[in-house]
Amino acid sequence: MAYRETEKMRQRKAEARQRIVEATWQCVTEGGFRSARMSRIAGLAEVATGTIYRHFESREELFAEIFRLATQREVDKVAKALAIPGNAMQRLDNALRQFALRALKGPVRAWALIAEPVDPKVDEERLVYRKAYADLFEQAIRDGIADKSLPAQDARLSSTCVVGAMSEALVGPLAPSQIAGSSGNTYNQAELVDAIVCFCLRGLTGTRS
Repeated sequence: MAYRETEKMRQRKAEARQRIVEATWQCVTEGGFRSARMSRIAGLAEVATGTIYRHFESREELFAEIFRLATQREVDKVAKALAIPGNAMQRLDNALRQFALRALKGPVRAWALIAEPVDPKVDEERLVYRKAYADLFEQAIRDGIADKSLPAQDARLSSTCVVGAMSEALVGPLAPSQIAGSSGNTYNQAELVDAIVCFCLRGLTGTRS
């Protein structure tokens, strides 16, 4: 007689998989991907270490799945911020502020998603993540050109520059938050967000003063 998996067994497997995902994300938000050790994940998820490999073929596959789920949430937040009423400049201002504030409120999470050295499979997902941001900003810039709140420009290149500037200023090695003990680092959170958003919007509008 062929083995048949019962609905109850499928549900238990799905619940175990979800616990593994949640435990991994907890580890990542607390210390980045490097802190997400399989033994700790298993302990938090209340499963045997071998059980993890019944759901994910490898550590890299597990991390890639966590990265996909986490980054989709962040991309969705930006998409929602861009969907407010107003012209493109107002929508971009709102989305950039949301992006910056979320990164500053969850610096370990932001670093893990944007800049932490990771396995090649996760790095591939990171490229998809950055492209998703660039696509959203590109469309908003095109809207701005159409509604005349932004001057004519290469929307694709501008969106790429915005993603790069935001990432570097928030979690890159030269970001104020990354320069521990720097005597020149006198920004509070609001000032830092204003400065970064102002820089990006000036770049998009061509304003030089």
